[in-house]
Amino acid sequence: MGFFQDAIAIFKKRDLVFIKSYKESEDVYTFLFEKEKDLTWKAGQHGLFTITHKKIKNGTRPISLASAPSENVVQLTLGISDTPSEFKKAMLELQPGMKIRMSGPVGSFYLKNDSPSILIAGGIGITPFRSMLKQIEAEGNGVGKQIHLLYIDSKGSFVYKDELDKIADNTSVTVTYLDSRNDLQQEISKLSSLYLNNGTYYIAGPKTMVETLSGHLQGNSISKKSIKKDVFFGY
Repeated sequence: MGFFQDAIAIFKKRDLVFIKSYKESEDVYTFLFEKEKDLTWKAGQHGLFTITHKKIKNGTRPISLASAPSENVVQLTLGISDTPSEFKKAMLELQPGMKIRMSGPVGSFYLKNDSPSILIAGGIGITPFRSMLKQIEAEGNGVGKQIHLLYIDSKGSFVYKDELDKIADNTSVTVTYLDSRNDLQQEISKLSSLYLNNGTYYIAGPKTMVETLSGHLQGNSISKKSIKKDVFFGY
């Protein structure tokens, strides 16, 4: 079913009006766009975004929607280094009133049931989880849900930290900040022994991290079907 929904959704194209951008940390930027009334998505999904104000090579990229469907903006957050790609340079050039084209939303990376959920974010892989947790907070149904966010960032900048801490205060979501892979694997081992038969694991981040952790979970007797992956490419 998901494949056919995605196939239909991908043909839905719309232009989003740019509002503003700001720096989250040294090399992370957030971009806000106007949200049309009929635009919705499942928290955790992504869109395909196309630069329209100039012709560039590889002008379309998949980007997770960092905002929750309940919020009144479309929020994208990107890691942008000192030597950005053409796509990211074009994002930084956006001025209020300019537009970007979106296809979608697509993807099956979203919370599907009430089983305990372990969310594992590597760096900028936090974006789909911000969407999920903001939606849980907005719906007011986070009480009693077993949701654990493990957020690893070797730079220690932890984008959205204030927002995530507030969500943890208002819901039963727990957030653990980590800066080493070793600590992360220890936390995962703890949680996987706690939820051996009924947990669902969501991993978002760079490909090597996602694949390594997926292997680590399977080594801890977690079945492949209980692991959902969202790979971020550093374009």
